[in-house]
Amino acid sequence: MTFATARFAEQGYHPTSVSEIVAGLGVGKGVFYWYFDSKEQLFLEILKDAQMDLRRRQQQAIGDEADPLQRIRLGLHASLAWAEAHRDHNKLIQFASTESTFVDALRRGQDIAVADVVQHVKEAIAGGHIRDADPDVLAHAMVGVAAHLTRVFIYERGESAEVIAEATVAFCLDGLSPA
Repeated sequence: MTFATARFAEQGYHPTSVSEIVAGLGVGKGVFYWYFDSKEQLFLEILKDAQMDLRRRQQQAIGDEADPLQRIRLGLHASLAWAEAHRDHNKLIQFASTESTFVDALRRGQDIAVADVVQHVKEAIAGGHIRDADPDVLAHAMVGVAAHLTRVFIYERGESAEVIAEATVAFCLDGLSPA
């Protein structure tokens, strides 16, 4: 899937053919179709695998941290570091967000990401660390801020994930402080 990810990122989804992918891997089409029904299914698997890999990275970073604000901080840092290391996946995600065939897969991944953040936000609200507001709205805001800052400052401007993660954490958590 690494080779296919790189090809899709370099050339785009539509111009990349199954023939090109199997030729680049040095295998026949039969091998490809043993694992995937179509190029679309391969692309969906790449998206799913990327979302799962990001989530694993976040969970590893958070570990057994008890403090919900620290979990949010660690999760944001892990997310931006992962994004910086997986630029090809960003290109695929940007493309997938414009294609009706792939939008549902992205939405499912985003829903899982938001649900993870919601749990930390609820605990932070209960502990008085975050103002009492709709946890779903706050989680969507954090995910959206992180995605936007990643796109603009890491991918477009080449800034360090660590620097942007600190800015993201400061904005998200300071903006959520109790009044």
